[in-house]
Amino acid sequence: MDGMKKSSHVIVMAATNRPNSIDPALRRFGRFDREIDIGIPDATGRLEILRIHTKNMKLGDDVDLEQIAAESHGHVGADLASLCSEAALQQIREKMDLIDLEDDQIDAEVLNSLAVSMDNFRYAMTKSSPSALRETVVEVPNVTWSDIGGLQSVKRELQELVQYPVEHPDKFLKFGMQPSRGVLFYGPPGCGKTLLAKAIANECQANFISVKGPELLTMWFGESEANVRDIFDKARSASPCVLFFDELDSIAKSRGGSVSDAGGAADRVINQILTEMDGMGAKKNVFIIGATNRPDIIDPAILRPGRLDQLIYIPLPDEKSREAILRSNLRKSPIAKDVDLSYIAKVTQGFSGADLTEVCQRACKLAIRQAIEAEIQRERTRQQQTPAAVMDMDEEDPVPEISRAHFEEAMKFARRSVSDNDIRKYEMFAQTLQQSRGFGTNFRFPSSGGAAGGTGTSGGDQPTFQEEGGDDDLYS
Repeated sequence: MDGMKKSSHVIVMAATNRPNSIDPALRRFGRFDREIDIGIPDATGRLEILRIHTKNMKLGDDVDLEQIAAESHGHVGADLASLCSEAALQQIREKMDLIDLEDDQIDAEVLNSLAVSMDNFRYAMTKSSPSALRETVVEVPNVTWSDIGGLQSVKRELQELVQYPVEHPDKFLKFGMQPSRGVLFYGPPGCGKTLLAKAIANECQANFISVKGPELLTMWFGESEANVRDIFDKARSASPCVLFFDELDSIAKSRGGSVSDAGGAADRVINQILTEMDGMGAKKNVFIIGATNRPDIIDPAILRPGRLDQLIYIPLPDEKSREAILRSNLRKSPIAKDVDLSYIAKVTQGFSGADLTEVCQRACKLAIRQAIEAEIQRERTRQQQTPAAVMDMDEEDPVPEISRAHFEEAMKFARRSVSDNDIRKYEMFAQTLQQSRGFGTNFRFPSSGGAAGGTGTSGGDQPTFQEEGGDDDLYS
């Protein structure tokens, strides 16, 4: 390359998907002096690629390529080609009964009826995942808001945190604000922390990577930190992405504890997580959600504004929420009309969402057991009956729905998994957190008239705040 003259009209072009493993001598000026990074396409780029791949395909009237482009976050050109091909194959599979494979030719009517529909694309979306995330299990969960009873204020906060930056980026630009990076759910076990994280990823159609804390730690020196780095890199390349750390207390314990555990690997892992959260890499739409039921042992550095800055306490459900949880659990089950779910919600004071789910499952289990026993009994009597009597027996269903008796039996085994003592601990933590933050309700700007009277600040003086709040003004 150094021996070529400038007038020789030869240009050397090269392509690679591993730029960091190329000898630096090749990358200096005078050799490969222009480096063009062909990155992952954005929504507009994905739409153009989809139009190219579908220009020779017969599409149904309901196909909305813009919507597919908006929902295929992190897909590169090859992934989109695979998506179109899978959708076309699915359309052919649906019409397989009309196609005679023995014939040399396919009827013109059958060919004309083949048109790729939006449902085919929806199916293909479930089968294809971004190639940047092949090794990591990335899913768009199928949990919706209707699966979660109660917690209305928490749902609203989550929508503001994750959905708004994805769906209304122009508003954040207008007010000059960086979207919040993370949120920590804390509260008693069984109150729906994991469900909430899945639901918000589904609502905004973001990719969802679930990280189980302990699986990051390995016995090899430096490998635990490399695991953390890899996960954040993958989340950035598949943005918008929700990165969910379940049982955060297992990897984010307060530092400076016993060094004996894995040679202090836990401390190094949390240091790596803190630097990744601060965004040493590119700022992308990556939202971090942590969940824990031990907020007291989490390192304070991870809870500061700019990291997991929104701390949301998810308490035990109140009466309305308990009823909503029961209804969402039983929405697919046939229930007798005389079963009063609001009464069950009233008497289950102190039960968590998981405890109520157990009651519903036990009632369903009892109904299934009764239905199977009745069927076995009917089979026995059928062998001794005349054919006419057997016909009458087949028409009736012995256990058509879950009755009051099933719920009454299930309630005998109902149990509370969270004690009053535990609840007191969580509430005290939430209270001390509130008290240690901000000025409460005492902060007021001085009135414009007061400034002239000497109560305001003049020149470059800084206002000083009183130690204790009273009826006096906050500014002195």
